[in-house]
Amino acid sequence: MLNDQLKYSKEVRWALEAGTPIIALESTIISHGMPYPDNLATARECERVARECGAVPATCAILRGKAHIGLDEEQLDFLARERGNVVKASRRDIPVLIARGMNGATTVAATMILASLAGIRVFATGGVGGVHRGAERTMDISADLEELANTPVAVVCAGPKSILDLPLTLEYLETRGVPVIGYGTDEVPAFYTRNSGLKVDYRMDTPGEIAAVIRTQKLIGYNGGMLVVNPIPEEFSMDPAAIDSAIARACAEAEEKGVRGKELTPYLLTRVTELTGGQSLGANIALVLNNVKLAAAIAARI
Repeated sequence: MLNDQLKYSKEVRWALEAGTPIIALESTIISHGMPYPDNLATARECERVARECGAVPATCAILRGKAHIGLDEEQLDFLARERGNVVKASRRDIPVLIARGMNGATTVAATMILASLAGIRVFATGGVGGVHRGAERTMDISADLEELANTPVAVVCAGPKSILDLPLTLEYLETRGVPVIGYGTDEVPAFYTRNSGLKVDYRMDTPGEIAAVIRTQKLIGYNGGMLVVNPIPEEFSMDPAAIDSAIARACAEAEEKGVRGKELTPYLLTRVTELTGGQSLGANIALVLNNVKLAAAIAARI
């Protein structure tokens, strides 16, 4: 069983035994989401902010065939530097990587699975995957959405990544019964920007309100999770026209080059960073840290 393959860092094991708040963190943002050394600096800062806010960070990954809940400095550095030797790991990849003794950086879906196995109920990330633009032709829909429907973990993010088809992503979440909770907002944020024109299911203005819903899910044996959308801080929000133009160009280039599947999101994020002169990377880092703060506050109240 996968549970037998879980390896906890000393800090996470202590927190589980002591009942200290813990938040899960993904590792694809390190290996596939950002360039080196920004990826390593961001990973370290996410962990620092979590601790500063009273929660133990549990960055998840698969290393040498073992599922790790919590990483040490050497392991974070490995993921940041060895990008080409680390698989982008979603649900389908976990058993193969473990059986073969391979290395994998966990996506939102895979991190949710490992977090749930460890009993961690809150997970902070940048943005979730969803329905890609043109999915009516390609059927490219992220496994993140199915995981949200089936795994009892609350995912705190700045909305679905804006490279996606946001209306269709929200329709999919509605169909699968995933509540979308807006923290201090009535609109779903569009990752790099604070507004999308699309409504959340429920607005909640305090971490305690969100924690109460998580407790209720556990109490009634609710099988799914929830999506908590937290707008990017105002000072880092990008100009909608500029970011939309960069995304449209990146998507067109990906189509021309035939970039699909698990390579598509890393390609688009990298290309958008290039097209915005690095501004989107700065926004990405700011929103991730903002989500870590909120996740820690929620975890402290469960």
